[in-house]
Amino acid sequence: MTVEEFEEFYAQTVTRLTGQLFVMLGDLHEAQDVVQEAFVKGWGRLRHLDRDGAPEAWIRTVAWRLAVSRWRRLRRSTIAWQRSGAPPPAEEPGLESVALVEALRGLPVQQRRTLALHYVCDLTVEQIAGETGLSASTVKTHLSRGRATLADRLQDPRIEEARGE
Repeated sequence: MTVEEFEEFYAQTVTRLTGQLFVMLGDLHEAQDVVQEAFVKGWGRLRHLDRDGAPEAWIRTVAWRLAVSRWRRLRRSTIAWQRSGAPPPAEEPGLESVALVEALRGLPVQQRRTLALHYVCDLTVEQIAGETGLSASTVKTHLSRGRATLADRLQDPRIEEARGE
């Protein structure tokens, strides 16, 4: 099957196949998803699709199998969640966390990345240089400037009041 033949095949059958899978599955969005994914798989085996003699049946079968796989995966996931229970509720971020995130967003991308690699990933200056392709002195400069900017942006107003500023 050529590209043009596949495009024509798609145009002629996608609506019909989606309707058929909708009836089989009872969910239009699921039917659309699995039919599209089946066509993608068919595109990948374009040369063999025509030799099968029934490309529409092949797409329909693949779409059905994709839906069944999704059901099984969802079922296994549901069973796993039931066994382990619901995850513990996440705490809302504190004011300090929100302020830190906002301050980090204001940094240039390389400074933010360098700070994260150093403080979150616990990498040394040399490791950061190796990972980013920056020189060690540039990494040190990013760390120094980033810390200075963060210190300026994250001043605690309670400390400022205590100093009488």
